[in-house]
Amino acid sequence: MRQSISIASFFKLLLFSAVLSSCQKKTTDDPTFAKELESSSMGAHGHLKQTKSFSAEAAMKWHDMQVRILRLPPGVNPYGLNGVRNFAYCGIALYEAVVPGMPDYHSLEGQLNGFPAMPSTEPGKAYHWPTCANAALAYMNKHFYNATNTPAYQASMDSLENALNTAYQAQVNAETFQRSKDFGKAVAELVFTWSTTDGSLTVYPPYVPPAYPLWNNIAPNPSGIVGPYWGNNRPFVPGSTTGTASPLPPPYSEVPGSPYYNMIKEVYDISQTLTPAQQATALYFLDDPGFKSGTHYLSIFGEIMHKENPKLDFFAVAQAKTGISMAESMINCWKIKYTVLQDRPTKYIRNVLGHTTWTSFIPLHPHPEYPSGHTSNAGAFAGAMARLFGSHYHFTIHTYDNLGMTPRSYSSFKELSDDVGRARVYGGIHYTYSCVEGAKQGERIANNVLNILRFRKGWGRDDLFCRDR
Repeated sequence: MRQSISIASFFKLLLFSAVLSSCQKKTTDDPTFAKELESSSMGAHGHLKQTKSFSAEAAMKWHDMQVRILRLPPGVNPYGLNGVRNFAYCGIALYEAVVPGMPDYHSLEGQLNGFPAMPSTEPGKAYHWPTCANAALAYMNKHFYNATNTPAYQASMDSLENALNTAYQAQVNAETFQRSKDFGKAVAELVFTWSTTDGSLTVYPPYVPPAYPLWNNIAPNPSGIVGPYWGNNRPFVPGSTTGTASPLPPPYSEVPGSPYYNMIKEVYDISQTLTPAQQATALYFLDDPGFKSGTHYLSIFGEIMHKENPKLDFFAVAQAKTGISMAESMINCWKIKYTVLQDRPTKYIRNVLGHTTWTSFIPLHPHPEYPSGHTSNAGAFAGAMARLFGSHYHFTIHTYDNLGMTPRSYSSFKELSDDVGRARVYGGIHYTYSCVEGAKQGERIANNVLNILRFRKGWGRDDLFCRDR
């Protein structure tokens, strides 16, 4: 039997109706409220548009700029391992510059090693998040790439920053624009200064490798030495490498049929029957001319972002997660390389297998073989991107359309990672074991990074971010 409404409840209902009627009348009839609403739409007050209200135009254009710089030839582009590192720091600066406009997310303060306290936004004041992003990324890119030997790129960065600022000044009032610009720059200054303390700028004594059978830089290996101390750099995330190690490669042996002998003989056998398709795979991920030290994945990241055309909040989270995962995997990879000092296949194939004129299909790299750096990066990239877009995401990469190479299509990010591993074996510069385990290590590091870092407030899973759109 339905209960009768109480007198108190009846009067509460009347009061609520009166308030609602008053509010409705104010929105339509009160000229003062209408003026406040108009001013608010121009950014005079806070609690306005969130980061997800805006396109990722600024972030994508700055990413495209970074990719163009990293395409430059080695003589002009001296960045090498710094390419992935810079991508990570730019992602962190971008995220911190726009996260105050993401109510369900919070800063990475207290989560990254040595990360400084970030500036606070002014309570009750509006911020134009694209302007914040533009200011932060302009500062980061100009400081990271100020050594580029092409003044045109310095001018291009100035031009991009100014063009975006001109567009954004037409969208908000002068106070909001300047407040947003100042905030983005303040974030970037702190993040960049933090980046200079990670050890990458430390000057070490010249590295002297041990003698053969461990890796060294004596012919037929290249004479240069790349990244011997990169593994000493400060990790981004405490505990990121826990549980990620693989069993060491087989111990050196010249005994026919031993695991080491068979590991290298496989490279030789494959080299004798390379098909045109296998050669094309090896050449596609040779990245010469092209990207170095894993920066190919920055190009792929950009292609996918252009395809998805995400909002600014998603782009910021995606770059921070992917960049940190990849940069962390490179620190780990280079630490292992110069600990294990695994040799490349060439000397063994020539001196032990007896094929004295054998040469790899693609050039050898001037650092130890295990684990494969390219596949360590690929595994980290695949792990992070799968958490953002799912395990069965279909995509096509067009990295080298300009060189006449056929685009490559994949049905998952792991499929890309596997393809990269095969490419290095086809090229004759890596063993299958080093590529498979390198990819596993990279993926494990990405999963650790994304399980340890909390972007979303509360206990919601960060990897569901893409499905919230």
